[in-house]
Amino acid sequence: MPVDLHVLRFRAMGSPCEVRIHGGAEAARVAEAARAEVLRLEAKYSRYREDSLATRINRSAGDPTGVVVDRETAALFDYAAASHRHSDGLFDITSGILRRAWDFKSGVLPSQAAIDALLPLVGWNRVRWEAPRIVLPRAGMQLDFGGYVKEYAADRAAEICREHGARHGLVDLGGDVAVVGPHPDGSPWRVGIRDPRAPTEALLTLPLGWGGIASSGDYERCMVVDGVRYGHILDPRTGWPVRGLAAVSVVADHCLVAGTLTTIAMLKGERGVAWLESSGAHCLYVTGDGFVGGGLLEARRAGQSAAAGAWLRASSCGGSATSSGRKPAAVSGSLAATASATVAKAPR
Repeated sequence: MPVDLHVLRFRAMGSPCEVRIHGGAEAARVAEAARAEVLRLEAKYSRYREDSLATRINRSAGDPTGVVVDRETAALFDYAAASHRHSDGLFDITSGILRRAWDFKSGVLPSQAAIDALLPLVGWNRVRWEAPRIVLPRAGMQLDFGGYVKEYAADRAAEICREHGARHGLVDLGGDVAVVGPHPDGSPWRVGIRDPRAPTEALLTLPLGWGGIASSGDYERCMVVDGVRYGHILDPRTGWPVRGLAAVSVVADHCLVAGTLTTIAMLKGERGVAWLESSGAHCLYVTGDGFVGGGLLEARRAGQSAAAGAWLRASSCGGSATSSGRKPAAVSGSLAATASATVAKAPR
């Protein structure tokens, strides 16, 4: 480990977290500021805390007056609405209520009746969102920030580091990674992508000099019943786990965008690969039958490590041409613009 590299490890949002900052004596102070930002967001948006904003919103379900939210939360709701629209309704922050029917530790499938009882409480289209007021019209409805707040927190922590003068570092929140900047000599960080069928091993190691990376897969929480794997990513329309992709990783300007694209791709199921290719995302995917593909893999096979770093500096989701010469598709560009606005609206 380089002598000027400070590493701060902690736990937050149910995950092991790490902030790595180059910078001598000031690095420790910068890393602590990043950690404080992550813990602030956990306290604000965790559904497990009685005093969180998320809990207050969920307790208001059925109250026609709803809850007036702050600027940061409004930006997160705008981002959720954009993601819902771009995913044809699959990215839905009301679907967390379905976890009541699914106990992946039990090894027992829920009854269809149990799922059917929850489906009327699912649907962002049922929510009345007119900034700054959010209304959950049906008693029992819930919003769950867990599908994207950790990625947002990674971006915010990296931004805090930059605001404190750091130019070289990395934030890793349980595999959701945001880069502060490359190593002082300009070399990229090396980030491993987990093998979904051997989670302790890396399927691929990527150079990452800017932006962020996020991954999603059926290995995180799952159960196997009668030889069939059921993952934790649930289709909000049916209440059942999606099938088709085993894992997806995406590199983007923002960890928030990367995480959203991986989630949508997983939710697309058998259509996930085609959707990824049309989205303009720099990705790596593993199908349910073990096929590995995506532009990140192709670039590594071609030995284009330099190009991989250039993707991030050129902004794969911001309108610049990708390493393959293609322009990013509208979905990536739109989410990137919304993510930039979201991260910028955090309290100062």
